[in-house]
Amino acid sequence: MNFDDYERLSFERKKDGVLLMYIDRPEKYNAADKRMLTEFVTVWPDIANDEETRVVVVTGRGKAFCSGGDLQEELEKVANYQAVVTSMEEARKLVENMVACDKPIISAINGPAAGAGLVVALLSDISIIGADVQFTDGHINIGLAAGDHAALIWPLLCGMAKAKYYLLTGDRMDGRQADELGLVSKAVPREQVLEEAMSVAGRLARGPQHATQWTKRALNSWLRLAMPAFEASLALEMITLFSEDAREGISAFLERRDADFA
Repeated sequence: MNFDDYERLSFERKKDGVLLMYIDRPEKYNAADKRMLTEFVTVWPDIANDEETRVVVVTGRGKAFCSGGDLQEELEKVANYQAVVTSMEEARKLVENMVACDKPIISAINGPAAGAGLVVALLSDISIIGADVQFTDGHINIGLAAGDHAALIWPLLCGMAKAKYYLLTGDRMDGRQADELGLVSKAVPREQVLEEAMSVAGRLARGPQHATQWTKRALNSWLRLAMPAFEASLALEMITLFSEDAREGISAFLERRDADFA
């Protein structure tokens, strides 16, 4: 498999069949623009079909993992029916493709992650985060329902009470808190994140491949069972893109002021 056509993602092949994938838009803190979102959808089937890859490690280039959607582009989607439909389909396919990829995915969360970034970070099979790394789902803070992954995975990872607290308040947490809650697999000092992720990836790559992949497939049955909840949450998020709250929330964030919701 040749990954040369990707523009927002870059790749390095490591020993034992480990593929290192960078979210590669560091000048924008790896914010997910239209091109990146499209590549997030297609990359997982490409990895699944790549005979050289046994395990993939995904991390962010520069200081951020992925700071979420490009909010200037998100503002253009507000009340734009066709743009919202396109966004909904991409979000659905991203989640479905990550769940369907039998090869292990490890996220090395080296910097801030929000919104779309958390889809990739938390839907990875193993997640290694810097202890001081800050992240939030963030949808509620810009007037949107939390729909692109949260209803699917947060209650399974940290329980319904904690999921509701953080998704309804939009509060930030750091990697240490995320580890304590069970949202991530392990928190380590930030400078050790990629090293730890690559170490785990090497262990998996040298292990029995069918047993590893089919264990993942079996565990992901829980996610497939929860897909109706995900579909509903995604639809509700898209509906909120037609609201004045969304326009105000996104505008306020871009203008660096407090939002004044209706």
